[in-house]
Amino acid sequence: MYKQAIVIRKDLKMSLGKAISQACHASLGAYLLSNEKIKKFWENEGAKKIVLKVENLKELKDIYKKAKKEKLACFIVKDSGLTQLKKGTITALGIGPDLEEKIDKITGKLKLF
Repeated sequence: MYKQAIVIRKDLKMSLGKAISQACHASLGAYLLSNEKIKKFWENEGAKKIVLKVENLKELKDIYKKAKKEKLACFIVKDSGLTQLKKGTITALGIGPDLEEKIDKITGKLKLF
């Protein structure tokens, strides 16, 4: 089974709409970096996604580094600064899609957003 993980920072106290927007950017960004074969498997299985939270930037960067080390497609979202946050603020991370086991190895201890 395949899935995608989206990780959102909680310390920024974004509105729900802003957090959803950032999650969408993370999902699409990681998807575009993913292997074509994996994307097809994931799409055929229903494009499973999970949205998780981290407490701060350091935790998000640690997850990102682990995902890169495992050679997972991942994408960090930097806000454009048009609404609630300063330009360049790192808000979210998209990982995958890829095999659930590979993603769970990195994100398995995180809590749902």
